[in-house]
Amino acid sequence: MRRTNTAKWDEKSKRWKIYVQKDNVRKTFYSSIKGKEGQREANAKADNWLENNIVETKLKVSAAAEKYMEQLKITTSKSHWKQYEYYFKNWINPKIGNVRIEKVSEQQLQEVINSAYAGGLSKKSLCNMRSCINSWIKFCRKSKYTSLFIEDLNVPKNAPVKEKKILNPDELKILFSQSDTLLNGEAEYDLFVNAYRFQVLTGLRPGELIGLMWSDIVGNTVFLQRAINVNGEVTGGKNENARRQFDLTETAANILKEQERILSEKGIESEYVFPTQYGEPVKERTYYDRWKKYREHNGIETPVTPYELRHTFVSIVKALPEGHLKQLVGHSKDMDTYGVYSHDFGNDRAAAAVMVQDIFDKIIK
Repeated sequence: MRRTNTAKWDEKSKRWKIYVQKDNVRKTFYSSIKGKEGQREANAKADNWLENNIVETKLKVSAAAEKYMEQLKITTSKSHWKQYEYYFKNWINPKIGNVRIEKVSEQQLQEVINSAYAGGLSKKSLCNMRSCINSWIKFCRKSKYTSLFIEDLNVPKNAPVKEKKILNPDELKILFSQSDTLLNGEAEYDLFVNAYRFQVLTGLRPGELIGLMWSDIVGNTVFLQRAINVNGEVTGGKNENARRQFDLTETAANILKEQERILSEKGIESEYVFPTQYGEPVKERTYYDRWKKYREHNGIETPVTPYELRHTFVSIVKALPEGHLKQLVGHSKDMDTYGVYSHDFGNDRAAAAVMVQDIFDKIIK
C-alpha cells in the first residue's frame, strides 16, 4: 500500500509529522530532524509501516538483541543461548548496538563478521556467528522490527581453522593398557577409564557418552537418543542427526562388560553406563579434568580434549565408506525411527562394526 500524502512540519512540537491509515488503523510518524532529511525520515517510517507493518521504528540493535535473547532463554538450552549471548556482547553490540534495527543493512552485518575475523575468531566460530545473525534477523522480521532479508553473509575465506589433535598409536596403546590415575597424590584405578576407551572406540561426543544409559543398549546395538550438555541439561543431542544407532565392535562390547563388572564390584548402582561413584551422570567439566589427570599420569603428551577423543576415532576410521562413517558419527541425514532403522540397516551396521574392529585390531593389539 502506498501513501498519498507527505510529512509536514509541526511548528508547535518542532518536528515533522505524517498521518497514514491502513485497514482502518491510523498511525502517526515523526522526525525531529530539521529540513528535508527529517521529512524523508518521517515519510520512510510511514512507508515501512504501510508496506511491511514495521512498527518499532526507534528500536536499537542492542534492544532488539535483548528481546531475541529473552526468547532464546525460553526456547533453547543454556549452552545454545550462552553462545549467542557471547556474540552479541562481544561483537555485534559493540559494532552496531546503537544503530536502529530498521536501518541496519546487510553490509553492516557483514562488517561485524569481518571485525570478528580480524579479532582472531576461528572459521567455526564465525560460521556459528553467521547462524546467530541470520536467526536474529528472522526474529526481527517476524516481530516487525525490520524488513531486511539477508541474502549472502560470508565468512572470510582465510578464517583460521582450529587444528584438531588426536592420540597417536603409542598413546592409544597406553590408553588400552593402563587403568590407573593420580588422585589425592596416590595412584588408583580411574573410574572413567572405560569411558575414555569407549569414546575412542565409538566416536561419541562427550555429552552423548555422559548421557548413555544401559537401556540404550539392546543386544549388540547402541541407540543414541540423548546427551547431557555442559550445564547438566538433558537434550536430544547436538543436532537432528545426533539420534542414531550403531553396532558394537567386539572390543567396545568387551569394554561395556568390563564396565558392568567394575560398577558391580564397587557397589555402584546407576541407569547410566559411565556414572560417578554416587551413580549420577558425571559433569562434563569433571570428565574433562579426570581425563587430563589420567593423561598426565600415564605420559600421554598430546593435549587431547575429551571432544578430540571423538576426532581420534574419526581419524582412525576415515577410510570407511562415507555412508558408514556418517552413520557412526551422526553427520548423516535424519535417521528413521528406532524400529524401522534397526530392521532396514542392520546389515550395514554389522558390516561397519566388523570394519572398525579390524582397524583397531591393527593398532591396539
